[in-house]
Amino acid sequence: MDGYNKTLAYGAAAGVTLYYGASKYVENSKVKLVLDDNANRKDEILVHSLIEKHCPSLSNSAKAYLLPSPFLCTGTLQTIYCSGIALKRDKLSNIKYERELREMSDGGTVSIDWYPGRSNSDAESTQPIAIVIPGLGGSSYEYHIRSLAKHLAENSQSKFSVAAINHRGSGRTPLTSSKLYNAYDTSDLHEIVQYISESFPRARLVCIGFSMGANILTRYMGEEGDHSKLSAAIVISCPFDMLIAGRALSTPGFLNDRLFQPSLMATLRRVLERNIDMIKTSKVGYNIDAVLKAKRVSDVDDHITAKAYGFSNCWEYYKAASSSTSVDEIRRPFLAISAADDPITPIEGVPVDKFKHNPNTALVIVKHGGHIGFFSGISPRIWFMQPVAEFFDAVLVGNV
Repeated sequence: MDGYNKTLAYGAAAGVTLYYGASKYVENSKVKLVLDDNANRKDEILVHSLIEKHCPSLSNSAKAYLLPSPFLCTGTLQTIYCSGIALKRDKLSNIKYERELREMSDGGTVSIDWYPGRSNSDAESTQPIAIVIPGLGGSSYEYHIRSLAKHLAENSQSKFSVAAINHRGSGRTPLTSSKLYNAYDTSDLHEIVQYISESFPRARLVCIGFSMGANILTRYMGEEGDHSKLSAAIVISCPFDMLIAGRALSTPGFLNDRLFQPSLMATLRRVLERNIDMIKTSKVGYNIDAVLKAKRVSDVDDHITAKAYGFSNCWEYYKAASSSTSVDEIRRPFLAISAADDPITPIEGVPVDKFKHNPNTALVIVKHGGHIGFFSGISPRIWFMQPVAEFFDAVLVGNV
């Protein structure tokens, strides 16, 4: 074989190898869709058919995949990048909210950031509303929430009005009672949903929660069951098993010790220090010095959350706060999106079998997405925007 033919042969071999490698990479990047395994049920809403008919980004073999951005090919990188661009503003996220402060029944305050704005004709408005719940230390100002608000308001078929919630003390929301938000207590969400549904009686409501906000939403959907005022719900990076998530975040290691814990604690410490006088008014009797010296989220949960709700320690609180058991009780279209490489809420904590036995639910697992990352493309874009819009549109436009 002469040199020319050798070059051709080597080139062809390299091409075949690259093609095979690329094909395998794409194949491994396809979403895994977990649905009710009894498709013959007729008595309940079948999310199975809803997704197959109306959500091509989850069900179409040519579209249902997440190719991670080349430099974000692990869950850790996806998570770090998501945290790093929290305050980024671009054409996908550059929005301005209209804020409303809402007093809760115990005197606490939750803020609602509306986009494009709160409707002035409350009782007559039929524009659907998407409620968004941030995670621990998060707020409506995070990049993924601003981007989602803009996408749902401008690019979805339903053209949602978006109500992004800021927990007590978060997102520049004043702390007006000693009670802090947590993964166990769903009372604020119950009150907010009730308030919005009463203010907009003709509008249909949906809700999406991230991380700890996803856990709250899952618990809420289970508690409400058939009586939920929400037409549909989506949870992203949900810590269904808070014990597993708590242990993952508390395990000593470089990433936890130098990155994840310091980042979360910096946010929590700002809330604590800014509102310490109000927290001291609690009748629970917190050890304030221990709270301010806390180095880990579990320390804060030990000294504040567990004590406030009568648990002996954070681990007892995490067990009680877990939302995995709530999946059985969900009676509205419900979609969960998780990543197999999530370093904060490990995939081991996702109750896969429960999604196989509840026809109202569906679970999507992607191989690479990290914790609230899910970035795809050379210029990273958030992948879940389209599936979220498709799912909500399918429920509302189809009058499910």
